[in-house]
Amino acid sequence: MTDFDAIDALLAGARKEVPLPSVAERRALREELNLSRAQVAQVLGVGPSTVGGWESGRDPSGEVREKYAYFLEGARTKLAAEAASAEAGASAEAAAEGSDEDVRATQAVPGTDADTDANTDTDTDTTRSVGQDDDVDVLAAPQPCVLCGQPARHQVAGFPQHLEPTECGKAGPARPQAPAPGTENREPAPADRRHQPERVGVKVVPVGRRMQTADSPDPIGSAVAAALAEHAGDVEAATRALVKRAIPDAMALLDHSRKGGRYDVIAHPWLPDVLQKETSRGADQIWEARPKWSRPELPPGEHEVTALDVNGAYLSALKTHLPLGQLEHSTGDHHDRRRSGVHLITPPAWDHEAHLPNPIGSRDEPGPLWVTEPTLRLLLRVSGPKYGLCDPPEIHESWTSGATEGLLEKFRVALKDARDRAIAADDEVTLEYVKAMYSKFVSTLGESNYNRELYRTDWMHLIRSQAFANLWWKAHRAYDQGLLVVRAMGTDELHVIGDWRAVFPEGRGVTEVKVKDVYSVGAGPTA
Repeated sequence: MTDFDAIDALLAGARKEVPLPSVAERRALREELNLSRAQVAQVLGVGPSTVGGWESGRDPSGEVREKYAYFLEGARTKLAAEAASAEAGASAEAAAEGSDEDVRATQAVPGTDADTDANTDTDTDTTRSVGQDDDVDVLAAPQPCVLCGQPARHQVAGFPQHLEPTECGKAGPARPQAPAPGTENREPAPADRRHQPERVGVKVVPVGRRMQTADSPDPIGSAVAAALAEHAGDVEAATRALVKRAIPDAMALLDHSRKGGRYDVIAHPWLPDVLQKETSRGADQIWEARPKWSRPELPPGEHEVTALDVNGAYLSALKTHLPLGQLEHSTGDHHDRRRSGVHLITPPAWDHEAHLPNPIGSRDEPGPLWVTEPTLRLLLRVSGPKYGLCDPPEIHESWTSGATEGLLEKFRVALKDARDRAIAADDEVTLEYVKAMYSKFVSTLGESNYNRELYRTDWMHLIRSQAFANLWWKAHRAYDQGLLVVRAMGTDELHVIGDWRAVFPEGRGVTEVKVKDVYSVGAGPTA
């Protein structure tokens, strides 16, 4: 192929992208048709979170863009047709009402046949007498009689009604009788109450610390039961299968927990350079403040050290301030607690290395660095008047968005409750499945081939650093309660000397700790 042929082929294949409606109209079109994001996502072959991203500012490309544009144009056409039909129906109804008014006006004129007939109604109001001079028409379809409400096949002077008194009210309900004087406000007699339909309550059951309806779906329990059935009760095979599908299942659970949520989330926002990897195998510029601290010196003598394991560290860290939309840039030494993101700061000096780990972790290089919202909030809190452990950090610039701490709360509680039930039932299959769901959810929020529904590298850093901040606070609690803090590592390992059970509850719950190891350090007394 010559260069000119290649150019011709390029021009032949090139085409302008299909235009899309505004972001607000995209969502409005879907909602006016009472369609969920999941329904739209299913027909387009994407995830519900992706549709949410399109409705929050992100644009699709390629073939899926054409499909989405086709859906939106079809939705617009359908809604326009329904609006036109409703308008035509309203016009016809208004015209009919005008015709009825004309008929009523004619009947109200004294001396007319209609007025005469109206005055011949008996007191019992069973029906009216119809003379030969009345305007009687046969109806194409039965209509409610103006006197008894039952279907009538004739129309007299423009009003549907029965021609024969014996037909009027034949199958209708008895007319309500006026209450006897003095009985208007009395309640029905007890005998009457017995014939009233009984209201059926909603059955509820306790799930964790909450109540839920008895027939509420349990996607986690259903998935575990299906996996065990598929593998004929083989626990190991079922566990492997569940762990393998943990990421899509976690995303489905997240979508389910977001139903009726107050906030829209941008699933694939534009990210600033500080959150971009410098190389394919490198890292971005965000410092997560991972603790890797060891106490430099212990008191003389031999000591028994207990290595504590913090349960569900990443699960607890899902409760953190997460930015909803695309991050926006700002400068200046100011922190807005209603927003969240990443910040370039100069950290304060830390003078407590002999007793407590540095809140920013082990960092050898001095100077400014990019930290996440949980790290900044930790520094601001410990530098405040209540603790006074250091000076406040200096903020140089920030990338933030409006935030909420409860964005993943329903998702977190669903996983926590499933974990609690699994522990109570000694169900290791569910326990491993839930652990894989929340740990893989966090690890694939960044650039990942395994999770393309939600690309929030900022969330990944924030959740991780929240886990590190939570561990720091446990170390401070141990120190404040008189324990010797010996070591703090990662998200879930804390080594202490002393009666730790007086400080931390023991168990497997997310608010509890369990023993990972017990060892001795130091020299015993010499003979």
